[in-house]
Amino acid sequence: MAGLVLLALSGPGVRFELFGYRTGLMLFRWSGYVGLAAVVLVVIAFLLARRRAGWLVLPLLAGALAWSVPFQLQRQATGAPPINDITTDTANPPAYMTAKVGYPGEQFARQQRAAYPDIQPIPVALSPREAFDRALRAAESMGWEVVGSDAKAGTLEAVDTTRWFGFKDDIAIRVRAEGAGSRIDIRSKSRVGRGDLGTNARRIRAYAERLK
Repeated sequence: MAGLVLLALSGPGVRFELFGYRTGLMLFRWSGYVGLAAVVLVVIAFLLARRRAGWLVLPLLAGALAWSVPFQLQRQATGAPPINDITTDTANPPAYMTAKVGYPGEQFARQQRAAYPDIQPIPVALSPREAFDRALRAAESMGWEVVGSDAKAGTLEAVDTTRWFGFKDDIAIRVRAEGAGSRIDIRSKSRVGRGDLGTNARRIRAYAERLK
């Protein structure tokens, strides 16, 4: 139960600004430790109790839940580099319209290329204006808050809020003519933390699929 309490406090506490995100992440991590310890204790109790072990089902489930949620997130993050700014164009990333955020440069680009070689520009067989309209509809369908839109320049800016902790991530989208069609580039950056546990790369992949 202690593990579940830590888990329940970790996200909403950050979202409603009861404490900072570092405290929330610490509670989230410790909920896994406590849950795992509970599972181990339940196994020991089961071996001792033997026939009178039916009551151990509830603490086993509680411990397993408190442990599994942080474990699943950690498994998703396996191999993710300690960077939080991902883009389909590392040479010339889309610029933000309202948020004045510069790109970290080649150090991030090199790590991104090694970890996420599939993050590439998105070609579409549409005119730039048609591609822009599709890019805008796709962003809205992702549930993002569109905070900037310039159809003539082919640029969009949006904000996505993560489900559990309520972290705000900034998104910039750029549409340009390329050949007989258009090219869509996207950039996704976390506002807090040095790394993002792979969140921005997953967001860009999901957006590319939505465009298709």
